[in-house]
Parts: sequence; structure tokens; C-alpha cells
Amino acid sequence: MAEQGAPPRIEEFRAQVVDVLSAFARRRTGHGAQWGVGDDRVSVVAERYEGAAELAALRRYRAHLVAHGLGWVDGPTEFGGRGLQTGYAAALREIESEFDLPDDAGLRFSVSTLTPTLLAHGTVEQQRTWLARLRSAEVIACQLYSEPGAGSDLAGLATRAVRDGDGWRITGQKVWSSGAHYSDVGLCIARTSPDKPKHAGLTTFLIDLDSPGIEIRPIRQLTGGASFDEVFLTDVLVPDERRIGGVDEGWSVVVTSLLNERSAIGTEVGVDEALVERLIDLARHVGDPGDERTRDAVAQVVVRAWAARLTTARFLEDGGAPGPELALSKLLATDLLRTMSDVAADLLGAAHVADPGEWGTYAWSELTLGLPGLRVGGGTDEILKNTVGERVLHLPKEAR
Repeated sequence: MAEQGAPPRIEEFRAQVVDVLSAFARRRTGHGAQWGVGDDRVSVVAERYEGAAELAALRRYRAHLVAHGLGWVDGPTEFGGRGLQTGYAAALREIESEFDLPDDAGLRFSVSTLTPTLLAHGTVEQQRTWLARLRSAEVIACQLYSEPGAGSDLAGLATRAVRDGDGWRITGQKVWSSGAHYSDVGLCIARTSPDKPKHAGLTTFLIDLDSPGIEIRPIRQLTGGASFDEVFLTDVLVPDERRIGGVDEGWSVVVTSLLNERSAIGTEVGVDEALVERLIDLARHVGDPGDERTRDAVAQVVVRAWAARLTTARFLEDGGAPGPELALSKLLATDLLRTMSDVAADLLGAAHVADPGEWGTYAWSELTLGLPGLRVGGGTDEILKNTVGERVLHLPKEAR
């Protein structure tokens, strides 16, 4: 529940967060992984986030936060938030990393992408209906954007939405929809005016994924996981009140969501201190700590991780809406992870591709195999470099 009155001092807030989290979970020791103890997975994608138990634990945790006024620290008070500055939300995320909490990857789209998108484009009634439920994990959402023939050129999509009385009939196919198999709703973009230029004839809808006419098929990945899905929509009826934004104005909705998604990837995934510590541990245990090449490679990762975190923090420090510069955050994240994967491969040699049975070694292969997907999700590296060149550096546009 939201708290009223003057905001607490940041020290008082941090102490409150520690108390609330301590009542729910144990505090981690060190950076969360002791060499040779527990799960040695090294991954930045929730490859196995599929079970009801994980979702139940996550929902219990989010309910615990809501009950103590921490469910939406920097959200508007009229929609269940606490109305504090973004620095308080950053402090909460920092302290969360120190506790053994449920994996929140299943909420990333709901919290980091759909919530700000609804704040920017939803009606007041839609905001009242969905925002608090998304933040509490009562409702879990995914995106329904990419198609087999429309990935980087998303505006070239073929899914159609046709008026049917007070609603719409949607038919088409979506692909690479993260977590669709456990989500309740999906934010779908469809073509509503085929006669208009491709960016101008699109509309977005928030669709119930248990609606008649929807089929969801998991996609098995190189890593062995199945966190992405194909979603088939056949004559799916969607009420008009589920339309987000104006008719044929869906492209602006998608742009807002993608900017927030890239911000989330850069902030929450790519510069995880625990992952950097795991690489340092790997160098200590399987490499030669006295080798200058090894020390230099690991030091470069540490420095670049700090630089990436500080760069993203600078972009977000004013608390405004994410801009095109946040494409840099995602690029920094994926480039840093690629470098970490390369360093780990150099340290491990054959153990990177053939399991020797030693803890913490072959496990790095999951990170390596998952990287191509991360470099595509949220906009390919190539598309984001164009975004930076054209919209941040104001270079001449690439010839179309």
C-alpha cells in the first residue's frame, strides 16, 4: 500500500528494505556463489523458468513487497505506487541482489516494459485496471511483436486486426515471445489499415492468452531451455477496451515499450556484479593468477562493467522517459557479456565445450549459447547501432 507524507531519508528507506527482505528471505554471503557449492549455472536468460512453483514463489514475494509499501517504489500514488524518486527504486534493486529471492525474470516485461508503456499510452481506466496487478504479479504479461517475416523490420508485420462490432478479430503468428507459456496477457501489435504506410497502420492490443483461437508452442533453444514461444492467433476476438493507444497509432506504443525494454536489459541483465565475480572466481581456480594476460582480461571486464552501470545510471538519473540513448545501454550489456564469454572460453579451453565434471567450468557454455538470443532480443545490435548513429549522434540516415 502507498505511504503518504514526506519521503523518508534514503538511509531510513534502505533500513526499511533490509527489514522487509530479511522477513522473507536469507541474506546471501559474499556474491551469492561459493566455489564448488550449489548450482553452478552461468546464464543471463531464464532458460528454465517454467514451473508453477517458481511462479508461486515470485507471486508470494511480490505480495510481501506490496504489503510493506515496496511494490512500486517510484510509481504514482494514484495507481498504488509510493511516489518516491527513482533513486529509491535503485536502492531497492541493489539491496535485493544481497538476498536469496525468487527469480523475477518472469516479471521483467510486466514491470519494466508494460507498466511504463501503459502509463504513457493507456487510458485512466486501463491504468487503474492493470498497473497494480502487473506490479504485484497477480497478472503476468509478455509481448507479441516479432513474426517469422518481421523481426528487425517489425513494422512489416502481417498479423491483421479487423473490426467486428465493438471488438476486433486478430489473426496471425508471433514468434520469440518470452514467457508466453506462463503469461496471462500479451501486448500484441497488428495491422489495422493495410492501405496506409506500414508504420502508420498498426494498433496495439492487450490480449488474454487463454482466449479461444490462441495456441502457444515453446521453442527449444541451443541451451536446452525453452523460454521463448511461438504464438498462433486464429480469429481471436478482442474487446475494443483492450486497445492500447489510438487506432493506427500502435507504432508509438511499440517504440515506448522497446525503449523501456532496452533500458531493462542494460540495467538488470548485462552488468550483474555477481556474474563478474563468477568470472574472477573462474580465473582464480582454473587460470594462472600470475599470468599478465589473464589479469588484464579480467580487469578489463571489471572496469567495463562499472562503466556500463554508471553510463546507464546517467541516462536514467533525471527520472524521465527513456530516450534513444538507452540503445547504448543494451549494446554495452551485450558487448560486455560477449567479452566475458570469450575470457571464460580462453580460461577453460576444451572444458568450455566438453564437460569435465568440475564445478563451475562447463557451466559457462550456457552463457555462450544464450548470447545470440540476447543480442537479438530488444532489437538486434545492428539495428541499435543505427539508432545510436541516427537519433543520438545525428549522423546521416542509412539509405533505405
